[in-house]
Amino acid sequence: MRRCFALAENGIHYAAPNPMVGCVVVKDGRIISEGFHQCCGQNHAERNAILRVADHSALEQSTLYVNLEPCSHHGKTPPCADLIAQYPFERVVVCNADPNPLVAGRGIEKIRNAGISVTMGVLEEEGRFLNRRFFTYMEKQRPYIILKWAQTRDGFMDIDRTDNTQKSYWITNEKLKCEVHKWRTQEAAIMVGTQTVVNDNPRLTARLWHGRNPLRIAIDRAGRMPKQSFILDGSTPTVVYTENLNLLSSNNLLYVPINFDNLLNEVLADLWQRKVQSLIVEGGLRMLNTFISQNLWDEARVLIGNKMFGKGLHAPLINKAPNTVKQVDDDFVCFYHN
Repeated sequence: MRRCFALAENGIHYAAPNPMVGCVVVKDGRIISEGFHQCCGQNHAERNAILRVADHSALEQSTLYVNLEPCSHHGKTPPCADLIAQYPFERVVVCNADPNPLVAGRGIEKIRNAGISVTMGVLEEEGRFLNRRFFTYMEKQRPYIILKWAQTRDGFMDIDRTDNTQKSYWITNEKLKCEVHKWRTQEAAIMVGTQTVVNDNPRLTARLWHGRNPLRIAIDRAGRMPKQSFILDGSTPTVVYTENLNLLSSNNLLYVPINFDNLLNEVLADLWQRKVQSLIVEGGLRMLNTFISQNLWDEARVLIGNKMFGKGLHAPLINKAPNTVKQVDDDFVCFYHN
């Protein structure tokens, strides 16, 4: 099953909004085939593993391992459960049941009705963590939320801007900048607020890492964002939530009116409708604290640079110890799971 997990992780960039799935076929204690779901719209892991076996008689009395219940419905590809049922497997071992209401036990039922033994729940918690974005999206009907910010060793996330300066002060090293861009290729969307755009004019792209740019999300209540900013340049799809109904959408820029009295819930509900499965929040202090105070977060990645500001804007606080800490040269990343 852990080999299934390792295979599944290869789909982290392009499988979404489908889950990451790996499949291993074992006979007489030896792996005879394996596969993973590479890209949404292409073959699922089970089909890739089965089709790699040239002589299908070799599947007789074999065991198929897969980290998510085989699908039972026609989507962009045929049902994997139907394919598995066609072959003489002795047993199918599954990590997690699929929370998608289009599956939700029907895949297992089809396989058992074909006379194949099914074992469920192997390394279940590890499997849920692997596909935490998918499970959160399906079960909570919102994206998986990752809070991310950088802070100095003395706990500041920004300089003192009392002189109205718009200069950007970078806190962490170049290797961590590349790491952040890699994270962007792994998530569906990235969000900032108006003040972040005004202060830093961020591109919010993954230009330092090979992969897809996330959908850019901005919160701009009154339409204060400067029109020359990168977030409005039209090169990457961008959604701006606003109360200013006079703003016109154009090219890759979409203005969406929402009620700011219920800001986060309305934004998350709209992103869920748009099938946005995961969201990095790179906003300023106010936005980050709003997510934290409402307990609307699943993960936080706090980058701690080897710099001191002495004064400025204090970073948010998470009242728990990090789950893991990673060192990158002289800087650190603290990972929190909620």
